[in-house]
Amino acid sequence: MTPLLAIDGVDHHYGSAQSLRAVSLEIAEGECLALLGRNGAGKTTLLRCLMGLLPLSRGRITLRGESIGGWSSSRRVRAGIGYVPQGRDIFADLSVAENLLIGQKVRGARDEPLLDEVCSLFPILRGMWNRRGGDLSGGQQQQLAIGRALMTRPRLLVLDEPTEGIQPSIVRSIEDVIASVKGRMSILLVEQYFDFARSLADRYVVLNRGAVALSGNGAEMDRDTLGRYLSI
Repeated sequence: MTPLLAIDGVDHHYGSAQSLRAVSLEIAEGECLALLGRNGAGKTTLLRCLMGLLPLSRGRITLRGESIGGWSSSRRVRAGIGYVPQGRDIFADLSVAENLLIGQKVRGARDEPLLDEVCSLFPILRGMWNRRGGDLSGGQQQQLAIGRALMTRPRLLVLDEPTEGIQPSIVRSIEDVIASVKGRMSILLVEQYFDFARSLADRYVVLNRGAVALSGNGAEMDRDTLGRYLSI
């Protein structure tokens, strides 16, 4: 069966420095793949290549068997890749409602049932409907950023370090949301914390110094084996 996403032999360079080395991975329909590794391992660089924000030096990325190498970032989103970058990148001067509806514009007409569904996943957003995104706490901004990505109704949800700098109670809420949508869409979860990733992953890939160091089934994730590559 053709995977939803395939990354095949991807290299990337920042000038003369090579940041990714022959990285290959696949994500099936409805699967959650955890991409693990310490800071600087190449996780965010790989995501930026996936989203068309950085060029590939070598290799190929396909979505449902079609090469997306020449696609713009916006076309990748329209094709079904929802992206929540590290740092969230919400629109600080726009309201919570406006941030969500910008995500909706990818699909064209306003979709009230989808808006209601996203707000049911993150109830706090309704209570802050008219507040500026920049006035929200870090955890609230992260919920807004994930909600905005879900408003594109993605087939693949890409999350870059969703737990970074977030208080434990909101981390649990985000984990519950990811668990609830898993299976309805594929998820590429970039994470460096073992317990969060293990609770959600069907499979995992570990990057170390820009290359794949380990991979396996989520149920087989072992703290001792993976510990030397992660912040635990």
